Amino acid sequence: MSSVRSPITFEIRKARPEDAPALSQLAIHAKAYWGYSPAFMTACRPELTYTSAQIIHPQFHFFLAETGDRLIGFYGLEPCSAQEMELLALFVSPAFIRQGYGRILMQHAQKQAMACGTQTLMIQSDPNAEAFYLAMGARAIAKTESASISGRYLPLLVLDLANCCQ
Repeated sequence: MSSVRSPITFEIRKARPEDAPALSQLAIHAKAYWGYSPAFMTACRPELTYTSAQIIHPQFHFFLAETGDRLIGFYGLEPCSAQEMELLALFVSPAFIRQGYGRILMQHAQKQAMACGTQTLMIQSDPNAEAFYLAMGARAIAKTESASISGRYLPLLVLDLANCCQ
């Protein structure tokens, strides 16, 4: 945990169904941190809303970081094939952005994906987060259209887990 600037005690645990509203709220606040308009945020709300059913579904892997009763951030993974997963989400609370928690969550996600036998992690990134993922070892491979905003294209990145997590 040396990459975290604040010496607070926190844990990363598997998300539970009752965490869904807090994860959704954090995702919305973290997205809004980048200065998006209210209309943009309204359009993104369905995509940023996580359900109890998603969290308990065995296909998805949601983990969160918390300290006491404060949610620091979370991520979600979904298998695409036997050797490929998608990073569905990785959000850090605005109060904890740029303190190293995103890196810790990403490293945890990489280890979880590798434990499932995954070799490749696909990431459809917000443009504001692209530099973070590139710094984590991902490489840009394409642009994909946003599910929320027609005509908006997002960076598509790939992370080769065999090369990044030794």
